[in-house]
Amino acid sequence: MTLYSIMGCVDAYTPLLLRGMLIGLAIAAPVGPIGLLCIQRTLSYGRAYGLVSGLGAASADAAYGSVAAFGLTLVSNLLVGMQTPLRLLGGIYLCYLGIRTFRQAEREQVVSSSRGIAGAYLSTFLLTLTNPMTVLSFVAIFAGLGVGVERGNVLSGGVVVLGVFAGSAAWWLFLSAFTGFVGARLAPRIMQWIRWISGLVILGFGAATLLGLLIPRAM
Repeated sequence: MTLYSIMGCVDAYTPLLLRGMLIGLAIAAPVGPIGLLCIQRTLSYGRAYGLVSGLGAASADAAYGSVAAFGLTLVSNLLVGMQTPLRLLGGIYLCYLGIRTFRQAEREQVVSSSRGIAGAYLSTFLLTLTNPMTVLSFVAIFAGLGVGVERGNVLSGGVVVLGVFAGSAAWWLFLSAFTGFVGARLAPRIMQWIRWISGLVILGFGAATLLGLLIPRAM
């Protein structure tokens, strides 16, 4: 492949990469349980833990994007069919994280082992996967962009997925860096209140998820 052809490919796929980055940024930026976890872990354990927590969510979004891009219909249908038990697990885990965060607010628990870093990544990765309806959003987005296996353009789908991860990762990098910068200038008492509030809000997200599963059944 000549340099000219390589440059042609770069020019052709750069717009798709940029669109994917915007999609990833739009998915990651709204404040939710993952964002609160990123903030809480940055304040408690440092920027690295906050960033790695966000990257876990970005990886899960990229995984769902890949399912949509490469036309893995069997996997997509399986995930959507399991949405109730997955959301149940996610709600329970959010309640656990909220209670633990609230109870640990009065003491500084610094985790320094690589196992802690791995756990921060894995927890948000699995937590994000408990919302399988995300894959349907990616199917719609990819159809609108005209990429993916069904359109006969697998490479385009891969480029968009890469962009989704890059855009999401950029947001988590910014959030963890900004939170660490602000947190270093806050009084310990204010930090304690932030941890308390974070724990309660995360618990609230978990309770809302569980109630969302129970109310339709009651009706």
